[in-house]
Amino acid sequence: MKRKVTLKQIAKELDVSISTVSKSLKDSAEISEDTRQKVQAFAKLYNYKPNNIALSLKNKKTKTIGIIIPEIVHHFFATVISGVENVANEHGYNVIVCLSDVSFDKEVINMEMLANGSIDGFIMSLSKETQLKKDFHHITEVINQGMPVVMFDRVTNDIHCDKVIIDDNLAAFQAVQTLIDKGMKKIALITTVDYVSVGKLRTDGYLKALKTNDIKVDDQIILKIEDIDNCEGLIENLIQHHKIDAVFAVNELFAVTAIKSALKMGLKIPEDISVVGFTDGIISKYSSPSITTVSQNGIKMGGKAAKMLIDRLESEDEDDEHYRTEIIETHLVERESTPTL
Repeated sequence: MKRKVTLKQIAKELDVSISTVSKSLKDSAEISEDTRQKVQAFAKLYNYKPNNIALSLKNKKTKTIGIIIPEIVHHFFATVISGVENVANEHGYNVIVCLSDVSFDKEVINMEMLANGSIDGFIMSLSKETQLKKDFHHITEVINQGMPVVMFDRVTNDIHCDKVIIDDNLAAFQAVQTLIDKGMKKIALITTVDYVSVGKLRTDGYLKALKTNDIKVDDQIILKIEDIDNCEGLIENLIQHHKIDAVFAVNELFAVTAIKSALKMGLKIPEDISVVGFTDGIISKYSSPSITTVSQNGIKMGGKAAKMLIDRLESEDEDDEHYRTEIIETHLVERESTPTL
């Protein structure tokens, strides 16, 4: 059985550009008869079939960037979009935003729609379902056809592309270490299921902090939530049935829900229980009490992602496969939900 080839592979084998291959397969008069026949013969030999992501040619730039995010409720994603727009607009690019709504199918549909001549490149954070399925064929197809992708926040090592992340493991470790330094030992974790990459990394940072300080890991106070929309009852149950000093929550929603549950039970914050969250959005700043949280610096992350994508779009070297991973620094913003030393 002959191997399936892509436009990129045909271009490499015949030492021509992806644009030349695409035009040859469409019988464009811009390409010489000899080159057209050579490309078409090679494509036929290896049973090349154009996939359903019909990409615009490199020389027909739309000056538009597509962003795909898993959800809009998180303040973090809103700040990333702002960061992307700031840098994109400075360089004369427009931005289209699509929501995968944590759905694999919707993520695929969004990519197919945008790649069909609407945009020049993608900035994306993987949906929860995509990470569960470990199916990245839609992203691979886009990259193989010559369209650059920059991933941020929720990324995968299975795809070779530029990435912008924070050190989730280190940020979580430092947040939990702060709680330990304030004298807390019984620290609960409210996190996502392990296949969500950032949740897994933050869980690992939590576990590392406990082990570094010779605190026994208690699986009964580690709560892994799959259905975020129905997390309140689970969090209430955790706080009600376990005597804990503190909660480390891997996102803002879990943190504010933990505070609501503790207050409902008559516990005082931070006297009876401390809470540390992640993101540093509007909820953390204006909730009562305000929440100590890890700042992810979404504006900077979005700006860096946009710059990396634009640099690749405007690079003369279309075949450059030296991909970079940029790590954005984080810091802990201390507020009312933790005691001062």
